[in-house]
Amino acid sequence: MKKLFISGLLVSTLGAISVGAYGQSLQVKQWSSSCFACHGTDGYSEGGMASLAGQKKSDLIEKMKDYQSGKRVASVMHQLSKGYSDEQIEAIAGYFAALPHEKPAAKTK
Repeated sequence: MKKLFISGLLVSTLGAISVGAYGQSLQVKQWSSSCFACHGTDGYSEGGMASLAGQKKSDLIEKMKDYQSGKRVASVMHQLSKGYSDEQIEAIAGYFAALPHEKPAAKTK
């Protein structure tokens, strides 16, 4: 009976962790979606702006910090960057860095 209780507790805990990670990834994608208008869906630019997908996380963080501080000037980014906390910037940078540099080919049926 004790082993069954411990097994149930372990399964419940793992389920809660999975739901938490899934919810967190949805939140990060939502934050990242504000970048899609200029930098393309999932950070794959169609031209005009740099693609964010596949860039180094540290580079993306540094650029955002430079926009926040005014060290890097832009028409919109210096304002947008000020709306994110350090933790949000790190999460967004991680999201884009985890994507492949080249946009995956569309799947056909």
